[in-house]
Amino acid sequence: MVQGVLIENGVIQNINPATGELIEPTVSVTSPEQLDVIIKAANASQPSWSARTLSERIAAIRQGLASVEPIADELASVITQEMGKISAEAKLEVSNAIALKDSWLDMVKEANKDVHLGGGEEGKAESVIVRDPLGVVAVISPWNFPAGEIPFLAIPALAAGNTVIVKPSEVTPLSGELFCRALASTLPEGVLQVVQGDGKIGEQLVSSDDIHMVAMTGSTATGKKIMSVCSSKLKRLVLELGGKDPMIVFKDANLDKAANDAVANSLFNCGQVCCAVERVFVDESIQNEFEQKVLDIAKKWKVGNPSDAGTTMGPLASQVQRDNVSKQVDAAVKEGAKVLYQSECPDDGHGYFYPVTVLSNLNQDMQIQNLETFGPVVAMSTFDGTEETAIAMANHSDFGLASYVYTTDLTKGSRVARKIRSGQVGINCYSILAAQPACPWIGHKQSGFGSHSGMDGFQSFSVPKSIVFTTNAPK
Repeated sequence: MVQGVLIENGVIQNINPATGELIEPTVSVTSPEQLDVIIKAANASQPSWSARTLSERIAAIRQGLASVEPIADELASVITQEMGKISAEAKLEVSNAIALKDSWLDMVKEANKDVHLGGGEEGKAESVIVRDPLGVVAVISPWNFPAGEIPFLAIPALAAGNTVIVKPSEVTPLSGELFCRALASTLPEGVLQVVQGDGKIGEQLVSSDDIHMVAMTGSTATGKKIMSVCSSKLKRLVLELGGKDPMIVFKDANLDKAANDAVANSLFNCGQVCCAVERVFVDESIQNEFEQKVLDIAKKWKVGNPSDAGTTMGPLASQVQRDNVSKQVDAAVKEGAKVLYQSECPDDGHGYFYPVTVLSNLNQDMQIQNLETFGPVVAMSTFDGTEETAIAMANHSDFGLASYVYTTDLTKGSRVARKIRSGQVGINCYSILAAQPACPWIGHKQSGFGSHSGMDGFQSFSVPKSIVFTTNAPK
């Protein structure tokens, strides 16, 4: 049982987190025998898929992403039902996934092209770097972006000539299957397949000798288990894991923008985002002014039915997730944290709602400052205004996925950013939204292993091979 998801008689008990009701249609767990058949099919299909030209593979994938468009509204509705994401955010997730078929997919293609070194008109020695697929890639996708995260892992793997088996989270099995079915509709049989189940089926999948790489987005704890299982075969890994992302607000920052971003990026998707703002460090000289601005913005958020147009935040994805957030907040209050605000929220005993919560007076030793919260909490503390202290507080974490620095002095912002140990640092912005598409998405420390996205990330799903000639290479 993960995130409170029960499996009874081989069927995932898929619960709507806003109502507590069972979602139809039901989803059956893949049996070990079925998994063996799926893995064999993936291996059988891989040679012919990789034998296609890169352009042919990209064209088929592009058509697959276009095939998601006719079911976009249905997919967004299922995402809302399964994990409680408000309708506007679910529709945005789906439209962003479909949009990958354009310039983003062109970059994936570019990353997989042959590279020629040397040569020339005089017939000099030339080497050609080609990229070999790994074989069959297992993709373990998360529940917080059940459609949006799959393409970032599956598509570069497919483009490189691998076949792919996706295991959606058991929290959002229908969303993952619906997306993959559309994407696979333009691909040869066996090239992209789906298995369903909890950690047991996931372990059987990643431990198979006939799986050659694992790409996963999820918790650090699960990532460590996958790394341990894969270590005996030295399987290639891409792991995007948890975060405890800091936001530093210097006194010269645009406080209106900083306050808005602190709230929005703590509460988006009910705080269930690996790069959500989870620690806000505010220059002590502007504490009162900044906290008031945060309160004014947070009070505008409305918690409720995620399908209602007026709702800005739905429920947490599960009872387990709600309990985790509640325990962290309660512990912080007992240790001296101050609750500046908690919103109203539905309390009918069926949904997994939690109020918008704004905390102040936090210190570095509190549990809520060290463990990933993954919930709708704006967690604020102060620092003495110096760069050194801000950097030390930001780096006081086992995680290092993303960070944020707010200041009108861009030279200072750059200087601080270079000393923060995280994969991305946004200067006056939410980096994952503002970053150039070619930027990699990578975690430092316990926030990940390897990378996806960007040219380096796209190439993580293949291995380079140098073909060396003493003359010009053949055309």
